[in-house]
Amino acid sequence: MALLLGEVAPDFQAPTTQGEINFHDWIGDSWAVLFSHPKDFTPVCTTELGQVAKLKGEFDARNTKVIGLSVDPVDSHVEWEADIAETQGQAVNFPMIGDPEGAVANLYGMIHPNASGTLTVRSVFVIDPAKKIRLSLTYPASTGRNFDEILRVIDSLQLTDQFMVSTPANWRDGDDVVISPALSDDEASSRFPKGFTKLKPYLRMTPQPNRD
Repeated sequence: MALLLGEVAPDFQAPTTQGEINFHDWIGDSWAVLFSHPKDFTPVCTTELGQVAKLKGEFDARNTKVIGLSVDPVDSHVEWEADIAETQGQAVNFPMIGDPEGAVANLYGMIHPNASGTLTVRSVFVIDPAKKIRLSLTYPASTGRNFDEILRVIDSLQLTDQFMVSTPANWRDGDDVVISPALSDDEASSRFPKGFTKLKPYLRMTPQPNRD
């Protein structure tokens, strides 16, 4: 069965390039991004891992840990990391899970029989500090992921957890946001002192509340 948003992410123990981990313990009080790769020494994945490594400071700023997974063993990952550093100009600076038996991949539904009986698809899971799944994405093996979009979603999730707002289409950090329809106009005025624009009774825009 597919994992649903709001469910607790399955816990597991596994070897990684940075030692054995218990997944929930490893997450701790942070957010986490778990993302999978079809196999080691694949071209698109090589570019993805380099890009995520370059963005580590952005993930750190959002209290977010990243961890990769492939159905190859850890020693293969280590060899691959040398190629990633050479071709992408950035060493991998986060753990990669070794999953040669496919235990974690199957736990998270990362192997899709219609795509391959053995290789993981490009799955992405964003998990919050309560260990709940807040986002899941699945890409085809031929399409590299946009990790700026993953960061954008994390910004939205963290903002909307804090305030009674939603983020509109194509929103980016700093843009106006949508006030929850659950709030009356008086309540909205009290909660959002910067004011709001009422486009429709159900559509009220206000400046992002955690920005000066």
